[in-house]
Amino acid sequence: MQKVFYFVWLLIFSSSCKVQKSLQKEKEANLSSTASTVKTIEQQAKTFILEKPELFPAHVGISLFDSKTGNYLYNYQADKYFIPASNTKIFTCYAAMKNLGDSIVAFEYLPDDENIALRFTGDPSFLHPDFEDQRAFDFLKLNAPKITVVAPRYNATAFGNGWAWNDYDADYSPERSPMPIYGNLVYFGKNGNRITVTPKAFKDSLVIFSSTEDGRFAIDRDKDQNSFTVVKSNRVFNGTAIPFVVKKEMNQLMIPLLEDTLNRVLNYASAVAIDQPNWKKFYSQPTDSLLKIMMHQSDNFFAEQALLMVGNEKIGVMDDPKIIDTLLKSDMLGMPHKPRWVDGSGLSRYNMMTPQDFIWILNKMKQEQPWERIKTIFPTGNTGTLGGLYKGYENKIFAKTGTLTGHVALSGFIITNQGRELIFSIMVNAHQSAAGTIRKHLEQFLTTVINEY
Repeated sequence: MQKVFYFVWLLIFSSSCKVQKSLQKEKEANLSSTASTVKTIEQQAKTFILEKPELFPAHVGISLFDSKTGNYLYNYQADKYFIPASNTKIFTCYAAMKNLGDSIVAFEYLPDDENIALRFTGDPSFLHPDFEDQRAFDFLKLNAPKITVVAPRYNATAFGNGWAWNDYDADYSPERSPMPIYGNLVYFGKNGNRITVTPKAFKDSLVIFSSTEDGRFAIDRDKDQNSFTVVKSNRVFNGTAIPFVVKKEMNQLMIPLLEDTLNRVLNYASAVAIDQPNWKKFYSQPTDSLLKIMMHQSDNFFAEQALLMVGNEKIGVMDDPKIIDTLLKSDMLGMPHKPRWVDGSGLSRYNMMTPQDFIWILNKMKQEQPWERIKTIFPTGNTGTLGGLYKGYENKIFAKTGTLTGHVALSGFIITNQGRELIFSIMVNAHQSAAGTIRKHLEQFLTTVINEY
C-alpha cells in the first residue's frame, strides 16, 4: 500500500514540476517579448521623434502604457514637468464627466406664480450658436411672468491666471462669467455692404472709420471697453467673432443683454435679499454634447465654464482655484506627480504636468467611464483637431491635442492592429519648428505603434 501511495505521489510531484517549468518558460517568454517590445518602441521613438533635427533643441516627454496589464511599455522623461497647453482639457473633461451628471444645469430657480427667481450657474450653451435647442431661453420667454436674477455663487476673474493679456480680442479667449450669453462673443457678419451685428445690442458700439465698399476691412475692439472699430485691411472681411467685456457687475451688461433678447425688463437682487429655500435645477443640454465640442474643437471657453460648473456642483461656488484644489485632493488623489493646474482650458503657461500624470488620469477615466462615452467625446483620426492627421486610423486613436507657441502635446488612447489597448502621452516643449512638423513626427511614431503591436 505504501508503494502505491509513493507511486501516486511521485506522479503528482512530477506533473507539478512539469507545470511549474511550463509556467516559468511562459513567464520568461512573456518577459522576453515585453523586453523586445520595449526595446523596439524605444528605437522607434528615437527614429521618429528624438533624433529628428527639429526636436534636438526641444524638451520631450513620452509615456506609453498598457491599460490591460497595467504596465508601462515605454517612458522617456515621463516624470518631468511640461507645459501641457490644451491637454489640460483632459483634466477638465474628467472632472466634468464625473461631476456634472448627464445634463448641464442652465440655472437654479425658485418657482412662483408671480415672480421666478433665477441664479445662473455658468452654462456656456445659453444662446450659443453651436446649440440649436435652447430650452433655458424658451423657459424664460414663455413661463415667467416676472423674473428676478439673483447674484450667482461666483468667485472667479474674467481671465485665467497666466493668460496672455493681448489675446483679449481673440475669439478663442472669451471672458469667463457666471451668466454667459452668446458665448460672450459679438458676431460680425456681412450682408452686401452692410455689417451685421449679433447680439443687436452692440450695433451702436460699432464705429466705421473706413470704407467697406471694397470688402477689405477688419474690426478691432478697444482693450478695456466694448468699443468696436472698422479699420482698413489687406484681406477681404468674411465675418469674425470678438469677445466682449463682460463687466464685473451682472446688471451692467449681462442682464441688459438678456433683457434685450427676451424683450422684457428683469429685476436684480443680491443673494442675501431673497429667502433661499430649496432651489430647483433647470437643465439645458446633454453634458456630453458640450464636452464633445470642447474636445473636438479645443474650445477654451467651454472648458473654462465647465470647470466653473463643476465647482458650482461640487463645492457650491464657481471658483477655479478652489475647485482645482478640491479635485486634486479627492477625485484626482494619487496622481504620480502633483501637477500645477491653474485653469480649465490650458491657455495658461503656468500649468505644469507630466506625461505620467496624463497616463494616470486617462487610465482612471477608462476604468470609470463607458468606453463608448469616451470614444464619442474624444476626437478620432482625421476629425476635430486631428483633422488631416491619422487618416485611415479612424477608431484606432482617440486623443486630445495641445498647442501653444513653441509647445505641442498629444495624449489619449490607441488600439493597435493586434487589439492592444494602449494609453499614451507625448509632450514637446520649447521647440522652434512649425507645429505641423512636430505633429507629423508624432503621427509617424504612433501609427507605427498601432501597426506593429
